Amino acid sequence: MTDGSLVPLIESLYENFTPVERLIADFFIKDRCQGEDFSAERVANSLHVSNASLTRFSKKCGYAGYREFIFDYKESTHHKNTLSQELTKRVLDDYSELLYKTYQLVDEEQMNRIIQLFVKAKRVYIYGKGSSGLVAEEMKFRFMRLGLICEAITDSDMMRMNNALLDEDTLLIGISVSGKTKAVIQSLEMAHLKKASTLLLTANNDLSFMEFCDEILLIAVKSTLSQGNIISPQFPILIMTDIFYAYFLDQNRSEKERIFTSTLKALEK
Repeated sequence: MTDGSLVPLIESLYENFTPVERLIADFFIKDRCQGEDFSAERVANSLHVSNASLTRFSKKCGYAGYREFIFDYKESTHHKNTLSQELTKRVLDDYSELLYKTYQLVDEEQMNRIIQLFVKAKRVYIYGKGSSGLVAEEMKFRFMRLGLICEAITDSDMMRMNNALLDEDTLLIGISVSGKTKAVIQSLEMAHLKKASTLLLTANNDLSFMEFCDEILLIAVKSTLSQGNIISPQFPILIMTDIFYAYFLDQNRSEKERIFTSTLKALEK
């Protein structure tokens, strides 16, 4: 049925499974050994489910029965790259490269320093234009869910007006992959003069940024990233955002989870 791993398929169907089927799904989502015995009898006994449950699970995954499902599953665990389309492989290779580069760039001590900027700030403004503006909006939404008072600004004129409100209780986050977005860079310079905390997310390791940025968070980049012709320019920024979001969440975690749950309930009304 499929040339790739069945795990993404199983995960996409997870919400539609019964509790018993989710138990089975969890078994197959977990990394399994290639030589493992996947016979219906062995799996059913291991999970304390019936053979009929395995059959129903397999059918929900689009197979005629468990035997057909497990044949494809065992094939997928060989970890062979069976992608036939060169374009598909190229895009996925690019994403893998960006993930690897991000791993190399992450500095845990810097992450802790960045979180302290968040903790001490009474207000957070996030500036970005174009694709960086989309990330700014996403960042605002996510951090608001944890109780942070923040605003995303994506218009140059609004940035200039908002700069008048910056003070020592403010954290200004500027997002510019190229490091050449004039409105963003100038706003960070202004924020520094007004004693606001400043954080720049960029792929441009320009030493001059250190004159007005408390922290420069480097993001992974490919030569064609800024054009967005294959890889979404937001991707490496979102990875870094997820990382320091996780660090921020871990500070007073129980209280932030309470706020998150409260905002979730508000959205469901």
